[in-house]
Amino acid sequence: MEIKLSFSADNPPLAVIAASKVAGVSLEIDSLLSSASAPTFLFSNGLKLHGINVLLRYLGRVGSIPNFYGQDAFESSLIDELLDYAPVLSSGSEFDGACRYLDGYLLKRTFLVGHSLSIADLAIWSGLAGNGKRWESLRKSKQVLNLVRWFNSILAEYSDVLNEVISTHVGKKGPGKPITAKSKERDQGIVNHLSKSGNEDKSEKAKMGNRQIFDVDLPDAEIGKVRLRFAPEPSGYLHIGHAKAALLNQYFAQRYKGTVIVRFDDTNPAKESNEFVENVLKDIETLGIKYETITYTSDYFPRLMEMADSLILNGKAYVDDTPREEMQRERMEGIESESRNNSPEKNMELWKEMIKGSEMGLKCCVRGKLDMQDPNKSLRDPVYYRCHPMEHHRIGGKYKVYPTYDFACPFVDAEEGITHALRSSEYHDRNAQYHRIQDDMGVRRVYIYEFSRLNLVYTLLSKRKLLWFVQNGKVDGWDDPRFPTVQGIARRGLKVEALIQFILEQGASKNLNLMEWDKLWNINKKIIDPVCPRHTAIIEEGRVVLTLVDGPLTPFVRIIPRHKKYEGAGEKATTYSNRIWLEYVDAISISVDEEITLMDWGNAIVKNILRDEDGRVTELKGVLHLEGSVKTTKLKLTWLPDTTELVNLSLVDFDYLITKKKLEEGEDFLDVLNPCTRKETAALGDSNMRNLKRGEILQLERKGYYRCDVPFVRPSKPIVLFAIPDGKQQTSFK
Repeated sequence: MEIKLSFSADNPPLAVIAASKVAGVSLEIDSLLSSASAPTFLFSNGLKLHGINVLLRYLGRVGSIPNFYGQDAFESSLIDELLDYAPVLSSGSEFDGACRYLDGYLLKRTFLVGHSLSIADLAIWSGLAGNGKRWESLRKSKQVLNLVRWFNSILAEYSDVLNEVISTHVGKKGPGKPITAKSKERDQGIVNHLSKSGNEDKSEKAKMGNRQIFDVDLPDAEIGKVRLRFAPEPSGYLHIGHAKAALLNQYFAQRYKGTVIVRFDDTNPAKESNEFVENVLKDIETLGIKYETITYTSDYFPRLMEMADSLILNGKAYVDDTPREEMQRERMEGIESESRNNSPEKNMELWKEMIKGSEMGLKCCVRGKLDMQDPNKSLRDPVYYRCHPMEHHRIGGKYKVYPTYDFACPFVDAEEGITHALRSSEYHDRNAQYHRIQDDMGVRRVYIYEFSRLNLVYTLLSKRKLLWFVQNGKVDGWDDPRFPTVQGIARRGLKVEALIQFILEQGASKNLNLMEWDKLWNINKKIIDPVCPRHTAIIEEGRVVLTLVDGPLTPFVRIIPRHKKYEGAGEKATTYSNRIWLEYVDAISISVDEEITLMDWGNAIVKNILRDEDGRVTELKGVLHLEGSVKTTKLKLTWLPDTTELVNLSLVDFDYLITKKKLEEGEDFLDVLNPCTRKETAALGDSNMRNLKRGEILQLERKGYYRCDVPFVRPSKPIVLFAIPDGKQQTSFK
């Protein structure tokens, strides 16, 4: 059947034309429609289809490309959502924000939906290309590297077709040549470049646009042979520092076409539990970490004990019964323990007592015989094994002795074929110890690659300190929105795309920095703002009624968009009545005879202001002036109708847990606890908020962004909304 595509010459449907050519669907082109007309398919049998998205869906179903409209209903729905989003690229004021959102969305994707080209890819691609010089400028700015990588890959694959479409319908120059990365294998499904976070002079940073290209190599790494591990201890939930380690491991594994495994370093049963294992795995899934397998250090306990036997018999380790405090003092002063000269037979005898968990064994530990005079104190005979007769969360009470991390990690890394161990620079002094232990064990050396620890202002990342807040009821749990855990910041409203972008922008730099949270929340705002729905809330305390004497006696309802620039946010019902609520702070800012704008309605003129005996405003009276210009009013106010359909809200704001930006060495965090870290404000919300789901992000007009933590259950129970920081410095509340 023949198909004619008709459209206006001054507004060609680039996506439809590109999709038809890529999918091998022949079209007869007719560009004589009037400017106001929607693009149309006219079939030879007289049937018609209208509208860009309708035409794209038709091509998606009949085109020759597999899964062009998704391989299942879910993918097709995602494609529909992106088709609805694509027009935002034609809105001048929203273009940059939309590009940043798409850049974050494409961080770990080769295509927008699934694993192959779809009509969504061509809709967004055409929206970018159709912006001509504006897109070319942004494309060359290195601000949206993921989006550029995706754009280039599609252009490279279908260059003849796409260049023809652009040169014919946009301009003669076309979209140009793809901007290539240094190496094509680094360009699949990962961020091409990571920003270094150095301590450069601010003026230099300004010249660099506050971004530097990160392009470091793992020493001696070979494509296809790199094997990495992310090795958390199951003694708490993952926090933002662990997220950096996990994402850098995945970055290098993908860059070198290698693998990454997850290993639980479960060597300390006193701190570990299955709850932590389950939630660490949940956090890893949230971060999108793709791992080959999961292992446990406890799987290697038998072989680690055999290794301890060997080191003791060969004089490379000994059993020490020196009391812990005295041992620590001797290590600091470089004094050898009397036990250091025990015979191998004596050491084996004491080692067996440790294995039995006897009274004598409890007094002992196994130490490596390294160098007690080494300036690097980590080499001063570190502890390899301790006697802890307690239940292990995986293997029960089988063992009375447990290896230290310092002993187990070098062995298991070598046994599991790890090629490069990524460690934060806080472990720098232990690198020599790590390799010395591997040498004594006679196992292969693993290369250590350091990156800087992620430090954030007003933030504690020590799991021991975070546990104190949990155990003492200062927070609701490990997923508390005040916590820097992955679950905590997600519950506060951070999108995982923002977290990934923020961490990868820091790169694998070894420079130590104290980062501001504002940057992370600013990235998050750029992701959520283009798509999150808008709603209205009025602070309940002191609210003032405005009576519109010429307003509608019978309330009426209009259906309006939840987001004026993003159709995918859906619609909401707004009720208009002659009595509406204003916030007290707005009411006291109005003067008699002042014209104001009521958002999503129009202008009104306040004629009378009533006050109580204390001078507080209690009621306003006015008239509608809907023909008035919103450009001439100073006050643009949110409002709610005085109806019984409004819902109760609890708006929750959070502050930092401590009052000091950075704790100095030796400073006790208990001395700088913030006494007030949570503030709840009662409010009323529009009736549409009954439909909010837990986890949904929204913007309350003139208030900010919020995440729904407790949705509507019944009128007497408020909807709980958590305030999401937007990257602007805020003062603490008391």
